[in-house]
Amino acid sequence: MSDTTNQTPEHSSAPGAIVEQPAAPDPDAEIQPDSNETSDVDSTLGDDLSVTSTSLASSIYNYPYEHGRRYHAYRQGAYTLPNDETEQARLDLLHHVFRLTLDGRLFRAPILASPQRVLDFGTGTGIWAVDFADEFPMAMVIGTDLSPIQPDVVPPNVRFYVDDVESDWVEASTEAERYDFIHGRTMVGSIEDWDRLYQQALRSLNPGGWLEMQEYETWLKSDDDPELARAPYLKRWQDEVNQASRVFGKDLDVAKEQRQRLVDAGFVDIRDDVYKVPVGPWPRDPKLKVLGKYQLPQVCSAIEPFALGFLTRYLGWTEDECRVLVAHVIRELQDSQNHLYVNFHFVYGRKPGG
Repeated sequence: MSDTTNQTPEHSSAPGAIVEQPAAPDPDAEIQPDSNETSDVDSTLGDDLSVTSTSLASSIYNYPYEHGRRYHAYRQGAYTLPNDETEQARLDLLHHVFRLTLDGRLFRAPILASPQRVLDFGTGTGIWAVDFADEFPMAMVIGTDLSPIQPDVVPPNVRFYVDDVESDWVEASTEAERYDFIHGRTMVGSIEDWDRLYQQALRSLNPGGWLEMQEYETWLKSDDDPELARAPYLKRWQDEVNQASRVFGKDLDVAKEQRQRLVDAGFVDIRDDVYKVPVGPWPRDPKLKVLGKYQLPQVCSAIEPFALGFLTRYLGWTEDECRVLVAHVIRELQDSQNHLYVNFHFVYGRKPGG
């Protein structure tokens, strides 16, 4: 199959009305910096969020703590990042960044205008599932995650379950049990066997249904400093966390592989739409400046849990060593002379038939 990145796919074989999407940007276009931008950036994330759930056994809530952070209890150790209120606030901010990137949209795939069943695995705080349910009130939206951190008050067409997406999926034998759209986001570092995940997703879709993965390349880039010479601590953080993720067995540097994995699983009409998302308000373009303003605190909030979770567990670092490195990295992130950005990948494909 030829490369379909940033090409318009054919949708004539998909039945019914579809949700039309605008063209993706040119991923090779450089972001122009704003020469007037300073390094004085507010990295405050805002108030912590507090969510509960009452539908699960108490053992699910027997959370372990490390280095002052709280982690999931179900399938303990399967996921390296915390699930506490600080992390929930970061995930909700990241959701806002994804929506800003897509001009308010929740997805790129040209799904049916009236999907009946939708799955959001790795739902986190459930914010994407709730927003989708509000936008498509006739769809039943199922959200699954290792942690029961989703809100109790949700639209009537949303259900949340504690589940491990890496386990065997319940076999869907009828159209009513299968999904029209499956969505996963920021699953890097969570999946050991991506091919198996996509094979199970393909079996669980109705013919003509879509899978969309929204992933970011974990490692930051700079077009005018490709070796990150002006951000040596950031480069070290990236190198060390990358090594640790491989020891863990769930590599973080996999966003660029997802398109081919969808091909191998049997999906068709596959696209990989790539968006450059700046870290900090350094771009000249007004939209990118706003986007970078929100992305900066999100990234700063992620640096510590990635360091604590990966470096202490898999490379033998101490907590103090991690915190010293984190402090240096955050200073480099807040320096607007470091024109940093992240590539966001929106990879989607259709199950044949329909």
